Amino acid sequence: MLNHKRSPTSAGAPGAARSAGFLRVLGAVFAAFLGIRKRASGERDAVTIKLVHVVIAGVLGAAMLVAVLLTLVWFVTHTH
Repeated sequence: MLNHKRSPTSAGAPGAARSAGFLRVLGAVFAAFLGIRKRASGERDAVTIKLVHVVIAGVLGAAMLVAVLLTLVWFVTHTH
C-alpha cells in the first residue's frame, strides 16, 4: 500500500493556501515595481496568485505609471 502524505498547503488542509484577492495581487505587483519584496511574501504569493491576475495588474500598473509621468511632463512643460 502506498503511503500518501498530505502537504500543509494541499487542498482541504486547515492551512491550505487560498487564491489571493485583488488587493494582494496589486500589492505584490507594486512591490515588484519598486523592487521591495520579502522572500517569505514572494514564496507565499507564488502559491496563491494566479499568473493571469499578475499580468492584468502589471498592465494596469504600467498604464497608471505612464499616465502619471505624462501628466507630470505636461504640467512641467505648460507652466508659464
